[in-house]
Amino acid sequence: MKNYLKTVTVAFISLIMTVSCSDNDDENVSMDADSYNTTFKITDAPIDNANVEAVFITVSSVKVDGTTLEGFNKTTFDLAALVNGETLTLGNIDLEAGSYSNIELELDYTADADGNTPGCYVEFVNGEKDQLEATSNTIDINDTFEVLVSPSNEIIIDFDLRKTIKEEQGTTANNFEFVSMSELTTGIRTVNNAMAGKISGSANDQNNTSDKIVVYAYEQGTFNADVESEGQGESNILFANAVTSSEVNGLSSQYNLSFLEEGEYELVFASYNKDGDDFYFNSLLTAESTTGIDLAGISVSSSIQINANVTIVGTK
Repeated sequence: MKNYLKTVTVAFISLIMTVSCSDNDDENVSMDADSYNTTFKITDAPIDNANVEAVFITVSSVKVDGTTLEGFNKTTFDLAALVNGETLTLGNIDLEAGSYSNIELELDYTADADGNTPGCYVEFVNGEKDQLEATSNTIDINDTFEVLVSPSNEIIIDFDLRKTIKEEQGTTANNFEFVSMSELTTGIRTVNNAMAGKISGSANDQNNTSDKIVVYAYEQGTFNADVESEGQGESNILFANAVTSSEVNGLSSQYNLSFLEEGEYELVFASYNKDGDDFYFNSLLTAESTTGIDLAGISVSSSIQINANVTIVGTK
């Protein structure tokens, strides 16, 4: 009888220890799966058309890995106003640290956030609107971004209008539409703001070589003048492989290349001439740094602003 009780007691103690270890394992799994508040913001690069006053986009849903952002409501905003580092907050979500590459933007082409039509459109200087549509209302952004072990993360979605909408050629009236879905997907990039820096400065064009100057930032060694100055892809996109771009402000001659992921970059300056309401690429420009920076090899690191003032000395 004593041996029987001893056996039962040992088995009971063993069961308790097993349950206790299981609970501790659950706690360890929970601790390992820490998540971090991640805010998503949207920005833009400028569009090359003087007759375009605004480009309104209506976003009805934003999902990251299939989960809708907290605090997001259907919203309509002017993408063309979100340049030179300006952003609009879409919402936030708690994510574990690591790499992500699945953001879905659902657009409403028909109605804006107030129920007015259309939902996505180009607005011209004269007040007229031209509806924007694509073959699908869901845009899958496949660019990779990192969530860091940090109390807060800020992910920037760069919806580059220069790469994502196009003007139909051969028509007398202004007629815009979204580019193909594959081009639309690759025309949007993402970056964690904590891992990004920016290049800004002035471009002094004393000889008035251009009606407008645009600065393009390329990953070092990727710029091919013959390829980039010709339209590429189904939508004939100029400078298609530039990471981002900035128009040189006519009054102050300032430019601002924001949210550049850490790395090595080269700057390309391009001349545009105006014909009616449109700007047309004229030529590449020769620029000389006045701040001692090598324009073909600028090292960008996180949270750093690099000043790169230049003088335009001619065309190429």
